[in-house]
Amino acid sequence: MRPASRPRRWFRRLLLLALVPLLGPVLQVLAVRWIDPPTSAFMLDRRWQAWREAEAGFALDYRWVPLQRVAPELPLALVAAEDQLFPQHAGFDRAAIEAALEGNREGGRLRGASTISQQTAKNLFLWPGRSWLRKGLEAWYTVLLELLLPKRRILELYVNVAEFGDGIYGAEAAAQRFFGKPASALGARESARLAAVLPNPKRYIAQPPGDYVRERSAWIERQMRQLGGPAYLDGL
Repeated sequence: MRPASRPRRWFRRLLLLALVPLLGPVLQVLAVRWIDPPTSAFMLDRRWQAWREAEAGFALDYRWVPLQRVAPELPLALVAAEDQLFPQHAGFDRAAIEAALEGNREGGRLRGASTISQQTAKNLFLWPGRSWLRKGLEAWYTVLLELLLPKRRILELYVNVAEFGDGIYGAEAAAQRFFGKPASALGARESARLAAVLPNPKRYIAQPPGDYVRERSAWIERQMRQLGGPAYLDGL
């Protein structure tokens, strides 16, 4: 019996070791269902970059606020700009993914078709950059977010960890830095301007806005009205 039990013990150990990469993300996602994250993978990466490049004046600004203390126009602006099907989909926008894959086949460059759920997964748990490995991990974390968290919590996480400027993370830090007011006091135009910088927050600035941000924020405001205003997200 003893010789036969040793292979079984090793098999169980190997099985547990193989499950670690699957169970680790599950525990991470379960944690942020109830615990407001003190930082994110992207914030840690930015701190490391600032230290590595000896950026003497760099100071990361991150201030968590619950979603009820954020003006309802900002979550709506983010959904209007980034992911209008957020209330309906299960983490992935199939039509956008198919269009991106077609573009990748034609142009050879890896493009994204990220939903808010995917972006939340990426910002919280993964690293910047584009690769099939990271996209695969992003998909796994996205599935877990959608399975284990309500939509409203995913949106709350995104509003707080999205980068709105170099080292400026979350609605409260962005509202205070660019408009001198709390996130609860943001209006539709200010919210649209913050949403407009998300494609590249290190290049674009919400205030004062350049031509791109001004034009994109006007488009976002139109989309917000067409979606029906903040009531569009009432069911989350």
